[in-house]
Amino acid sequence: MKKTVDQLIKFVFLGSIVAVCFILGSCGEIKRGKVLYFAHSLPTSHPVHKGILAMQDALKEKSGGQLQMKIFPDGQLGSEREVLELLQIGSIAMTKVSAASMSNFAPEYQIMGIPYLFRDSEHLFRVLEGEVGKRLLASGSDYLLRGLCFYDAGSRSFYVKERPVKTPEDLEGMKIRVMNDQMSVDMVNTLGASATPMSYGELYTALQQNVVDGAENNIPSFVTSNHYEVCKFYTFDEHSMVPDVVVIGTKFWNLLNETEKKWLQEAADESVVKQKRYWQETIKENMEVLNKAKVEFFYPDKNLFSQKALPVLDRMMQDPEMRILIEKIKSE
Repeated sequence: MKKTVDQLIKFVFLGSIVAVCFILGSCGEIKRGKVLYFAHSLPTSHPVHKGILAMQDALKEKSGGQLQMKIFPDGQLGSEREVLELLQIGSIAMTKVSAASMSNFAPEYQIMGIPYLFRDSEHLFRVLEGEVGKRLLASGSDYLLRGLCFYDAGSRSFYVKERPVKTPEDLEGMKIRVMNDQMSVDMVNTLGASATPMSYGELYTALQQNVVDGAENNIPSFVTSNHYEVCKFYTFDEHSMVPDVVVIGTKFWNLLNETEKKWLQEAADESVVKQKRYWQETIKENMEVLNKAKVEFFYPDKNLFSQKALPVLDRMMQDPEMRILIEKIKSE
């Protein structure tokens, strides 16, 4: 009960901060044009943040300053879920979240978390930039959350503290932090570990204090979070490729005229190209950091993991709509 009350207080407090920011920003709106407030939870060194900066620059240039973005990184305005809720009530305009977080609002996004559904990154972006990707971005509109584009978030793999993970059996008995997403919970439990949903911001301390034994994420997040200081074993099982999604609340989208919508969508599309490049550059830099920190890397037989994770896919295939999407993805 106390946790629920604390969460409510935090949400009201964040809403108050954002309201003040909006009012103050609106005071300058006549001179500067419209300003879209963009909040996300990543540090400024992250390649996704750099992609957002590219979008900010492109939007300013295309609109001649008539439409601009103000960015709040580092979780200043709350967690991914909290910020999505702020978008829904119209307190802020935009955010970047994991597709897994979007699945808690728009169920079709669940498909992105199915383990080993995508063959490689080329297959992933062929799907995201095609019919299925457009359908997913549009699906959030029913929940007041319109998707603009997908960003590369690489592949997610396990990293742990005490012993390396070379087979699914090595996960048995481990508590693994996952996102607050049912697909992530199901996947980790199916592979043999105990899935522990937890806020990303709480994870470093949880690892230090042995609340969890490890987590799963991509290399840039592993480095920018400094989790490599605690976890020295990283296994490239690459169980999922969950992209990030740039989202605008429909309450703000509907306030834009057609020209402004065109500027924003074009800026988002152009930033995708740059963000992919930033991602690859960051991976190379991060691997140098991890090698110096003496992190040990393991490249297991992925078939062992994919076969054990098949029940997750089978359950999703029981939904007729999901079956259609899955078959479409496999055929790409």
